[in-house]
Amino acid sequence: MDRREIFGRITADVEKGALVFPASADVALQVQRALDDPDCSIDQAARLVKAEPLLAARVVAMANSAAYNSSGRESTDIKQAVSRLGFRTLRSLANAVIVRQMAGGPSDPAHRAMARQLWEHSAHVAALAHVLARRVTHLDAETALFAGILHEIGGFYLLSRAQEFPGLFEGDRNDLAAAWCGESEAMVGRAVLKILGVPHSTQQVLEYYWDGYLALPPVSMGDTLLLADELAPVASPLLREKDYAERRANIDVVLGDESLKGILTESADAVGSLTAALKF
Repeated sequence: MDRREIFGRITADVEKGALVFPASADVALQVQRALDDPDCSIDQAARLVKAEPLLAARVVAMANSAAYNSSGRESTDIKQAVSRLGFRTLRSLANAVIVRQMAGGPSDPAHRAMARQLWEHSAHVAALAHVLARRVTHLDAETALFAGILHEIGGFYLLSRAQEFPGLFEGDRNDLAAAWCGESEAMVGRAVLKILGVPHSTQQVLEYYWDGYLALPPVSMGDTLLLADELAPVASPLLREKDYAERRANIDVVLGDESLKGILTESADAVGSLTAALKF
């Protein structure tokens, strides 16, 4: 069975409802479902967050980040952190836990390393997308953060099935990327997003990302996500090997009286603190 056939089989399994989340993601799924209830209170959300140490740590870290804590006064109170972030950001963090844990704990050291790199890449993209939406495209920063967290969801699910298909990630990385990027990634990603109940508007952003055409200067939410992906200092292990450092150095756009590089320099603390809050 070649790689494209494997990707098709994995997609079919997800569409049949064969996606099983690891136990460590159960509480995060409960938080996500609770937040969908319009009667959910801050007290109820905070109690659920406290039941998942990993999510609780990320909520507090995000609330204390430069992007959400303009006063600079740190707090370890989870209820206060939930109130500061709001339910939309809390939902994004719950999804971050689900996505990160989706790959589980692969027994193969190479697969574990890929999962770590893929999440580090996702954390950088989410943080950059948040800042770019706020400072460059002037779109909803919370949606950008959410899309950045989810943009490699197909890759995480692929890693979760790695043991079933020996040799899937072996060989030339560029051959893997050629088979994965584009329609295969989109097929698996769409299926998992549907199971998670991701809003249609966010799915549309990810469709734009999978299509892969970046317009400069960026205008849409899809452009915001693609630009964040290009600027991320850590590459996805599922993409072709490129000279990312050279590409990042050459990306700059004049935006009125400012430049992209200038905005990113000014926003370095916000990007750094958001990235750190998402890493786990």
